[in-house]
Amino acid sequence: MSHSTVPRSKAEATKPVEEPAASGDAAGPPDAPPRGKQGRRSKLSLRLRYRRDRVLLLMTLPAVALVLVFNYLPILGNVVAFQDYDPYISDNGVVSILNSPMVGLENFQRIMEDSAFWNALKNTLVLFFLQLVLFFPIPILLALLINSVIRPRVRAVAQAILYLPHFFSWVLVIAVFQQLFGGAGIFSQLLRQNGHDGLEVMTNPDTFMFLLTAQSVWKDAGWGIIVFLAALASVSPDLYEAAAMDGAGRWRRIWHVTLPALRPVIALLLVLRVGDALTVGFEQILLQRDAVGPGASEVLDTFVWWNGVRNQDFGYAAAAGLIKGVVSLGLVLAANKVAHLMGEQGVYKK
Repeated sequence: MSHSTVPRSKAEATKPVEEPAASGDAAGPPDAPPRGKQGRRSKLSLRLRYRRDRVLLLMTLPAVALVLVFNYLPILGNVVAFQDYDPYISDNGVVSILNSPMVGLENFQRIMEDSAFWNALKNTLVLFFLQLVLFFPIPILLALLINSVIRPRVRAVAQAILYLPHFFSWVLVIAVFQQLFGGAGIFSQLLRQNGHDGLEVMTNPDTFMFLLTAQSVWKDAGWGIIVFLAALASVSPDLYEAAAMDGAGRWRRIWHVTLPALRPVIALLLVLRVGDALTVGFEQILLQRDAVGPGASEVLDTFVWWNGVRNQDFGYAAAAGLIKGVVSLGLVLAANKVAHLMGEQGVYKK
């Protein structure tokens, strides 16, 4: 039987011949979700996921237990803020809470009328803004400076020197500053030997906030350097080479390559710093409280400690601490929302 010799049209001649679909492929568009056994396999059951991740889950159990015991269970004690709590009712703290009389919002009303609380809040916010403006950018600048050092040995020595004060206790840090800037410190003695007055830094209420910021920079800047250096290590050298080939100088490369790579880390740390705005260093301030007086040094943490531990007004102190916690939570949520608007992930995704 001979084949037909009638020529086909040009459209028919150029039209590609579609191959039949394989017998195992499901009909439908290529973007359609898998069906049948493949679809069921793509969604692992809870039991299968537990079997797959059981080792990781077991490894996290101690950390979860610690968080539950020391972070979440104490939240139940916030009921003291609504009581006239008396810890001497019983040797058992739970029994004391259950038998202490409820006073409703009386403790919160006292706080709103207490000028000492508003002074502590003002000092806390002033110190936070100072540390945010003066302390937060310094680890970024030091990380950029260390990252620009070519010799690895010099870079490692500089990083170790800057990171070492992080291991010092606040007692040692304050002692070092006292020996340098105190009334009998080295700089005061040098000034007196040259006919000038000595320094009054450690006992001057007007400069106390700047002193706290300087101590925080010296102690904790090295910790921030490590975080930003880790982020800089993930930047591909090809980006710097491409920018250099396009004629970008050092400052242009920092502005257009380095800082965009650091932006997610900066946004995350900024959100965490804003959430920690009302916690500005309890031990650091308490050790220097008597030198400048409570008017210049009282913050919310020392206010809670003084009223709760020293004055034993536990319900009043608990109410102040609860206000601080609620405000801090609101600041975290607000800062995280701003990070989302800037296109960053923040603490958690949308």
